[in-house]
Amino acid sequence: MVMNEAEIAALLDLSARLGDNSLLVQASTGNTSIKLDGTLWIKASGKWLADARQQEILVPVPLSEVQAHMRRGNDFLPAYCGRSGVLLKSSIETAMHAVLPHRVVIHVHSISAIAWAVRSDGPAHLKERLAGLNWQWIPYVPSGLPLAREIEKRLLPSVCPSVFVLANHGLVISGDTCGASEALLRDVEDRLAIVPRRAPEPDCALLTAIATRSRWRVPTDRAMHALATDSICQRLHAGGVLFPCQAMFLESERTVFRSNARSAKAPRRSRRDDSLPFWIIDGSGVLISESISRTECAMLSALVQVLQRLDQSAPVRYLTRSEIENFMRSGSRRYRALAEANCPQTAVSA
Repeated sequence: MVMNEAEIAALLDLSARLGDNSLLVQASTGNTSIKLDGTLWIKASGKWLADARQQEILVPVPLSEVQAHMRRGNDFLPAYCGRSGVLLKSSIETAMHAVLPHRVVIHVHSISAIAWAVRSDGPAHLKERLAGLNWQWIPYVPSGLPLAREIEKRLLPSVCPSVFVLANHGLVISGDTCGASEALLRDVEDRLAIVPRRAPEPDCALLTAIATRSRWRVPTDRAMHALATDSICQRLHAGGVLFPCQAMFLESERTVFRSNARSAKAPRRSRRDDSLPFWIIDGSGVLISESISRTECAMLSALVQVLQRLDQSAPVRYLTRSEIENFMRSGSRRYRALAEANCPQTAVSA
């Protein structure tokens, strides 16, 4: 029991470190787990890894029950009442963590990994960058049981990959200890690293003038302005949705407000306008809504970071309409509500 407590403590420390790195985890994305004595301890749905040291974020799930449900073709996402009395539901990726034989599993939305994972030629580039590692590419499939099934197909008695790059999604790393898994993650991140493209400077005077007389404000994350000042980012962003969280938190059931510098007039205030998280003023910069959440800010920053790592000639594979619709039907509203509810109650600093 003492050993188990030490290993869970190690997982919580690892989780917090991952959650503090916005190039790996944004808001409530990502999940971690450890298998101990037939139990899978996995991050609860909607919880923020960054809160691992301050909040109860792990759900104990019997591995035998997950496996039994998988054999019947069902996802098993049990609810658990923790010591704090708060009801926690296991991550949608519970089945994926369960099928991997390694004791410790890390799933992150690595910016560098996603920048390769949204490319149709991603596998060819990764073959060189990940040479020497036991890795696999997973074509895009929805989270949950479909993803677990795809990973399970790659698990052989003689070959058990410890690195999975998920198309249009992220990265999965597994190992026998927290230390080994974290070291492997660092190695993979070093191999996948891409220097972000530098964007032209925004028109700060114009943005400030608009912000002083409207409900919009200038983001402190200057990288966001690339959506307005970098022609490559603009073209790629206009092409469609790159990863599920982009649709869930930024562009589902709403339209991004756009204008140019000559017609830089704030949209009239209305119930619909209040739902717009950001405003792109082409060639000048980006303004964010005064009502934008920390989660939305984190996702907007992540989107820009990915776009800045894609070159002009990159053959981008966007999510299809049916993939987006399937994702939005599969509990995305509930997950968004959980992520927002668990958001640290501090001021937005985007």
